[in-house]
Amino acid sequence: MPLMIIAIIILGVGIGFLAFFLIRSIIIPQKIATLENLVKQNKTAAAIRLARKMIAKDPRNVDAHYFLGLAYLAENKPELALMELKTVNSLGQFTEFCREVPFRRKIAELYTKFNQPEEALKEYLLLVKKDPNQPEYYFLIGQLFEERGKGAKAVEFYQKTIELDPKNWKAHFHLGMVLYRAKKTNESKEALEASLKLNPENYAAYFYLGRLLKENHDYTPALSAFEKAQKDPLYKTKALIERGTCFMSMNNFEKAASELERAVKTAKEGEENELLYAHYFLAHCYEKLRELERAIEHWEAIYVKKPNFKDVAEKLNQYQELRQDDRVKDFLTVGREEFLSQCKNMASTMGLSVQDVTEIHNGCQILGVEAQSKWRNARKIPKLLWFLRTTDPVDESSVRSLHEQMKQLNVTRGIILTSSSFSRLALEFAESRPIELWGKEKLLELLKTLPRESSQRN
Repeated sequence: MPLMIIAIIILGVGIGFLAFFLIRSIIIPQKIATLENLVKQNKTAAAIRLARKMIAKDPRNVDAHYFLGLAYLAENKPELALMELKTVNSLGQFTEFCREVPFRRKIAELYTKFNQPEEALKEYLLLVKKDPNQPEYYFLIGQLFEERGKGAKAVEFYQKTIELDPKNWKAHFHLGMVLYRAKKTNESKEALEASLKLNPENYAAYFYLGRLLKENHDYTPALSAFEKAQKDPLYKTKALIERGTCFMSMNNFEKAASELERAVKTAKEGEENELLYAHYFLAHCYEKLRELERAIEHWEAIYVKKPNFKDVAEKLNQYQELRQDDRVKDFLTVGREEFLSQCKNMASTMGLSVQDVTEIHNGCQILGVEAQSKWRNARKIPKLLWFLRTTDPVDESSVRSLHEQMKQLNVTRGIILTSSSFSRLALEFAESRPIELWGKEKLLELLKTLPRESSQRN
């Protein structure tokens, strides 16, 4: 009899446990399904209440944590959402409701959002294993490697993205940018062009394609690419500066100045560095065009913002010295005909009879002979004069060029007169040769001998 009672008790307990688990296996999935529907219907407040109750009863309930995280996301509380999804990750279980692939996609997005690239990368690498034919995962992995400066790995994943999805213009573009930074010009150009074929409105690609063309001295197509890049406000100022420097490389300083003036006018807040370069290149253009007052304005604009920018302080110092006397300023800036006339007058002041006047780079060449000698029958000595209007020190190559010209013309004496100074090597070269080097002080003395009106602009 006691054995029967024990058996009945054991059977009753077993039936009780079985009933409990049967009820639990029916009720809990129903609650999870309800929770899932609440999230789908955007009834986030109700979903959060229900999920919290379920977690209070069972802290290891993966589904409750997962849907609580999704509800927090719907309420724009990504920090709380990430906490719940991290809990799911630590539990390491996946169900028919909390499926691994959607979960890992969501947590990877959150890791990226909160600047946790290492954690995001781990999730995407797991996703690639679970779904190896999904190009989006390879692309996102490529971006994470690119941001970390691991170009070779980024290239590998961008290429895999393109293999799976050849029409992915973003993958082509990012591949082109990684290759651009790696100085792989041809491969980068090919990738950027592929991106533009798929998306002609990718103005960033036009900008960097323009840079590649410019670096290859293909200025005409580069100008066209930069013109298109201007349509993106983010690249407009930079593209104008690049167009300006293209024209500078083509020695078209008028067009260069026009583009750079536009860059100065369009520069926005946050483009202070671009503005400095626009002013700097503009000053260079106006210096080349001999519009020194305008060049100085741009150097001064830079100096106010950044006194140690490149050689701006040196330039201002050079021109400040030259501006102390209007004669030197006029010598540097007058037009061609008046400049040649000035040089002829200075040669005459030096006691030479001018035989020939020729325009040369940055100046004027005069062949003259001594007008008179105290000895009636003395042979008049010819001299070759170079007047150079520049603010840069005259280097040895210029002195050598004068010496070669003297040999060709069979002239035994030469003089270089400049509005600047001479390099050490230039001085050393002239020491052992019949060449005199006259700097800005000597030039100013000569200019002072001219009638005032002859050294002024018309």
